[in-house]
Amino acid sequence: MNVSLAKDLSVYQLVMGVQVPPKPLSLSPATLLSLVRAQIDLLIEQQIAATLWLKLPPEKIWQSELARYQASVGASSLIYTCQIDESEKGGDGGAGEDEGAGEAGEENTPLSSSSPSSSSSSSFLSFPHHVSVHLSPDSQMRRENFLMVLSPQFCSLILAHRPLKKRKNKTSGKVNTNKNQPLLIINTLEGRLIQQVLDGIEQAITPESSPIPVDFTCPTAPQGALMNQLFAKQLLRQDEINRQIIAVRTTKLQQQNQELQNKEQLKDEYLKNVCQELRTPLTHMKTALSLLNSPNLKPPQRQRYLHMLNTQCDQQNSLITGLLELVQLERNLEGTALEPVRLSEIVPGVVSTYQPLAQEKGIMLAYTVPTELPSIWCVSGGLRQIVISLLHNSIKFTPNGGEVWVRARIQGDYVQLEFRDTGIGIAESEIPRIFDRFYRVRTAANEDYGGAGLGLTIVQQLLVRSGGSISVKSKLYEGSTFTVQLPSVGDIPKAIAIENE
Repeated sequence: MNVSLAKDLSVYQLVMGVQVPPKPLSLSPATLLSLVRAQIDLLIEQQIAATLWLKLPPEKIWQSELARYQASVGASSLIYTCQIDESEKGGDGGAGEDEGAGEAGEENTPLSSSSPSSSSSSSFLSFPHHVSVHLSPDSQMRRENFLMVLSPQFCSLILAHRPLKKRKNKTSGKVNTNKNQPLLIINTLEGRLIQQVLDGIEQAITPESSPIPVDFTCPTAPQGALMNQLFAKQLLRQDEINRQIIAVRTTKLQQQNQELQNKEQLKDEYLKNVCQELRTPLTHMKTALSLLNSPNLKPPQRQRYLHMLNTQCDQQNSLITGLLELVQLERNLEGTALEPVRLSEIVPGVVSTYQPLAQEKGIMLAYTVPTELPSIWCVSGGLRQIVISLLHNSIKFTPNGGEVWVRARIQGDYVQLEFRDTGIGIAESEIPRIFDRFYRVRTAANEDYGGAGLGLTIVQQLLVRSGGSISVKSKLYEGSTFTVQLPSVGDIPKAIAIENE
């Protein structure tokens, strides 16, 4: 049966057009669901075979209520399901608005645990006596949901309307809609009002539609006993919904509380590590100062203690500088824009800067960066910082006479930058720790190579923000290879995709 309704039909306008219209209540989608469930409960309990006119969201949680009614009452009921005609949707017209109507069932509670059916609203359960009533994409009913029950013993109407509030963005001039606003809900048992809606639907049936029997007269008022039972069921269903919402909110609050506790614990651990890192150089400096006060101190010893003071001051300065850089990075990194940059414009300059240091240690330093490599995405100014940090580490941890190579190449959708050295290497058990704050590589002789232990932490954060990654392969006393991968400009990194959502 082919049934269509005129696009200017609005159940909400029909209801509000009566002489003394009911006052709509601003309620949540969860309350709408509780009202529908209470209605179905009453129909099933009283075994009322009714004609149903409805337009409900396509989610399975709403379909299940109709299935529950059909399974209990059987084939004696007749159901008219109004739905937007998917085949006529195109571009931006109407589709988005119909989605807004479907949101009547959305709530951050278990109510929305079922996702919409993959075959859209046309996949409402196939009932034995079920008629699909087609609505055009620009129908006035696209922002409405309703359930109308028609039977000689009992008539009712539950109607939800999502008003379209338009707000113009001052900067872009675009009109935005607030999809989180409450619904305007009307719940009535008044016969004259329901009759007006039914008559309005009859008049809105298009001429090309198949004829349908709508000659029904609503009773003036429902039986008192049925009204009392309906109100009792509404209270029970609303209480059930409230308990579900409270349970979800409680769980969410518990999760947020746990996250806050974890953050506080990390903060405490971070401060503890900072204090420890600051205390160690100060202890060495105090020891050196005490020894310098000795009257029997010989010049070579004095020179050694002065060198110790100078080294520890440098260590302290490096630590404080690293901490300030890390704090600033963590504060500003998320809002920092990504930019396209070419490795051939950065790597050669950094390598030439470190050539004198490499020559001083007798280290062979070389690089291979093809000029035809595509540009990569990276945090503004971040690529130079990454190259400097990794190259500095390679030279620092490579003994005199060693070798350091920097090589770039294409690897799928990424450009791969490799730093390989013949340095002291890293024990396999310690590789997972090298990106931790304050971690510093030490040899078997416990030699301290200086530094704040924050360089690799900063490198990793820059790469994550840029949609890239870093991996390490190393053997103790044989050398290490740090491999950086950054997305080429032809590929959109996740960082940009998330930013644009």
